Amino acid sequence: MMMVYPALLGRLLLQPSRSISSLRATKPSITTVRVLQSQYSTSTKSQNHYENDKRGKWFTLPPYTSTINGSVLGKALSARIPAESASETTALKWVLRCCPELPRNLVQKLFRLRQVRRETSVMESCNLGDQGQEHRLKRVAAKDSMDVGDRIFLPISVKALPAEKQDCHCSEEEINFIRGLELYKDAAIIVVNKPPGMPVQGGIGIKRSLDELSASCFSSDYSEPPRLVHRLDRDCSGILVMGRTQTSATVLHAIFREKTLAASNDDVGDKRRILQRKYWALVIGSPRRPKGLISAPLGKVVVDNGKSDRITVVENSQNLSSQHAVTQYRVIESSHGFTWLELSPLTGRKHQLRVHCAEVLGTPIVGDYKYAWQAHRNWKQLPWSNIEDNSNEKSPSEKILPFALDLDSGSISEKHPRLHLHCKQMVLPDVSKALQDVQLSSDYDFSQLASLKFDAPLPPYMKKSWDILRP
Repeated sequence: MMMVYPALLGRLLLQPSRSISSLRATKPSITTVRVLQSQYSTSTKSQNHYENDKRGKWFTLPPYTSTINGSVLGKALSARIPAESASETTALKWVLRCCPELPRNLVQKLFRLRQVRRETSVMESCNLGDQGQEHRLKRVAAKDSMDVGDRIFLPISVKALPAEKQDCHCSEEEINFIRGLELYKDAAIIVVNKPPGMPVQGGIGIKRSLDELSASCFSSDYSEPPRLVHRLDRDCSGILVMGRTQTSATVLHAIFREKTLAASNDDVGDKRRILQRKYWALVIGSPRRPKGLISAPLGKVVVDNGKSDRITVVENSQNLSSQHAVTQYRVIESSHGFTWLELSPLTGRKHQLRVHCAEVLGTPIVGDYKYAWQAHRNWKQLPWSNIEDNSNEKSPSEKILPFALDLDSGSISEKHPRLHLHCKQMVLPDVSKALQDVQLSSDYDFSQLASLKFDAPLPPYMKKSWDILRP
């Protein structure tokens, strides 16, 4: 594991985003500090007049200040790369941070149309003791880095734009249902137990998504909505993590990204991993070995004359673009021709677990009709009456849940079982504690940071299948 020097990392996280070479070459003197103080006190009057002249045309953002670089912190927590490779804070990131209500695509369009300006203060020295400060308003590109004191100006018309997400009108029952999914919450993250059948994100034909509903149900004490940092398939259930602020979401994004990069570089040793995810899946058949490591690249292919696509294992990566995908698996128990597996994805590829189970292990997941429709053609459900009377089990299924969700039907005792894939356990670093300690001290030792452990119970229909297969 690469050593991360705490003092250097703390300074990088708290200082303004500049290139490493410029930081090494710059040594501010006492004279420079005094000049800056003098200029700040003497230029206030002219600066206010300058702002009044522009007030009718531009919407002014607050001056750029030192902020924690979430990407650097996430990489440091993952201990995958040196802290020196931090990315700079760009003009686009600063606008999105100051105006979370503005749609990202709109902000990007303003930059493309060259409608965004920046005011910088350039120190000009004619001779020793004669210093001046010149305010300039220039076009700024989305990828331009920000310096302390820089201010961004947007067209005044953005103030009249509606928020990106309209208020979601939910009933009290629906709000209580969404809030009841919460497993954990602190200043940085929210962890929920996503129900099967509820989409994570909006899209074509999707009226309600967990992303939209969380913005209405979990943002009462925050000025910005929770942000997604990873995904679960619509029919998958289990642990879903969201960042409560843009900074914490950036940290979590970096942690998930670094995990995938590490596994893609064949770094899959048994050393302690900062991020751990464990899924439970019920599969048809049984793997040849009780445990193992799957390393099979995945790629996308178009089917049905271009109407849809699917993920498949790529045998020859030279003929089709692919992504490295690694999964650890362990047999929990087998019974009646089915097997409960514990799956640990070391990379985060689309449909990775479903394809690895179906195409590599030869044990497709129960209820996966996309990748295992042939295995379900001759499906024979197991009788639930062997355990207890069916009539006693139908009453919970008749209960109507908000958003037309049905969590009871779909076990292996039925003709059409639902997808049996559930994110049951997750281990994450305490991001909230890390953010607090970085702000208080630059000498914080990230190796001593505690981890948060979460466990999500199975949905009722999977619990029913578990009970049916118990010896």
